Amino acid sequence: MNPLNETVRIGRYRLRNRLVMAPMTRSRADDTTGVPSALAAQYYAQRADAGLIITEGAFPSPMGKGYVRTPGIHSAAQIEGWRRITDAIHARGGLIFLQLMHTGRISHPSMLPGGATPVAPSAIAAAGQTYTATGLQDFVVPRALDTDEIAAIVDEYRLATRHALQAGFDGVELHAASGYLPEQFLSSGTNQRTDRYGGSPENRARFIVEVLEAMIAEAGSDRVGIKISPEMGFNSVTDAAPQETYQYLVQRVSTLQLAYLHLARTGSAFDYRALVRPLFNGALLLGGGLDRESAASLIASRDADAAVFGSLYLANPDLLQRFVAGAPLNAPERETFYTDGPQGYIDYPVLEQAP
Repeated sequence: MNPLNETVRIGRYRLRNRLVMAPMTRSRADDTTGVPSALAAQYYAQRADAGLIITEGAFPSPMGKGYVRTPGIHSAAQIEGWRRITDAIHARGGLIFLQLMHTGRISHPSMLPGGATPVAPSAIAAAGQTYTATGLQDFVVPRALDTDEIAAIVDEYRLATRHALQAGFDGVELHAASGYLPEQFLSSGTNQRTDRYGGSPENRARFIVEVLEAMIAEAGSDRVGIKISPEMGFNSVTDAAPQETYQYLVQRVSTLQLAYLHLARTGSAFDYRALVRPLFNGALLLGGGLDRESAASLIASRDADAAVFGSLYLANPDLLQRFVAGAPLNAPERETFYTDGPQGYIDYPVLEQAP
């Protein structure tokens, strides 16, 4: 039997196979309301044969938005929009977690309520530009959060988790990677605070731990996961001692009995899989540059419990079927990753449609 087609326990669920669809921003939501588009239900349902789908990141509050046409999970209309998606997945027997993504400094006033300044642990601007409704704009210097403001943001994650369950999701994932707000707190290059949220790895990890605890209070630890991507460097996030930082973080969050740790490999010369595997007592989901053979090898050797695929799942709704059959794969069309509309979203052919 193909190891990718084996079942596996992830938190309270038994996945019917070990393929996980990665969270991928697709920019198809309504830019004004943050409601997922009607096409999103079809997009996700086409891929419901995955053992687990992790959605694109949804902002837990209006201040968490960082990209045009991305979805939220803080309003009744957004909850209803997501409900159409979870219903479509469950009708096909699938499982789906919602990723919660607060971008922090990786935003722009044009996307935030009243033209507000993005928030972050420290007033340090990200390098580069972000794509807005009017084109590329330089990142701005964010506003450093006051200590007494942080609890309210933690509570936004708690409420977002409640809303996700109301929308029918099977669980939630904290996006603590890609240089967004949780990783901004975690990393020494973006966190120069002198209060209890800055300085030592313990203090810099405090925000992530508090957010996870808030999410667990709503969903239970066996329906909560976390994504990390050490040394990815995306959005100019850096850390002076990443191995020490992530060793502490994984040891600490392991005590929370999470459903899984989602590790995105980033090309670092250091083997973070080898570091975190013995430290984390839940399931390990591993992604980043995998193909059928490397994923099957990881599962067979028990170096990971499930394999996460991004662009391959984007381009191949029937990825499991293709892997099992040894069939050729569709190539991802990168020019349509973030465009609006159905092209490159719901029109990739499945095997019986392929020429």
